[in-house]
Amino acid sequence: MMNHRELLAQQIIEAGQFLYSRGWSPATSSNYSARLSETRALLTVSGKHKGQLGLDDVLVTDLEGNSLEPGKKPSAETLLHTQLYRWKPEIGAVLHTHSVNATVLSRMVADEALVLHDYELQKAFSGITTHEGRVLVPIFENDQDIARLATHVQTWLDTHPDCVGYLIRGHGLYTWGARMSDALRQIEAFEFLFECELKILSIRT
Repeated sequence: MMNHRELLAQQIIEAGQFLYSRGWSPATSSNYSARLSETRALLTVSGKHKGQLGLDDVLVTDLEGNSLEPGKKPSAETLLHTQLYRWKPEIGAVLHTHSVNATVLSRMVADEALVLHDYELQKAFSGITTHEGRVLVPIFENDQDIARLATHVQTWLDTHPDCVGYLIRGHGLYTWGARMSDALRQIEAFEFLFECELKILSIRT
């Protein structure tokens, strides 16, 4: 019988297989995590092919992003995961992907946020019960200084408590959920909506 850590690791492995199969996490890109406890998270290690993860390809960190497993290197973007667990205790999983749609759309939208509105599938996002209204998806400039990027992200989160995900320009998508299944559902919804937005842009031009 799997213990709690092994169960979460298996969820991360299966998420990687699914996201890789859809083309949303090519090669060694992307990173995934799950909340292990109030003070710890389980994250994918750096540089691993996400469609071929094993039980040993995750590590435990504290919520400051520090590895608690000597010899295992965490993703450079660990802090972007752990800040979300600190932000909301109900978040249980965080997924970061590198799809073509997210990458291209983030470069085509010049504003600081993508605005989604009047889509039925908006209701796939946690806390949203109608197609009416607007879903703001902030777009942050890509930055190799992850601590600085995390500061920009936190400023947005502090003033937008209903945020369901964000884009990093030319990079990819971050989204989350109470469970891994919730985070995966939001990834699918985002990808559908990103594709719709790209098609609308192509028609308009």
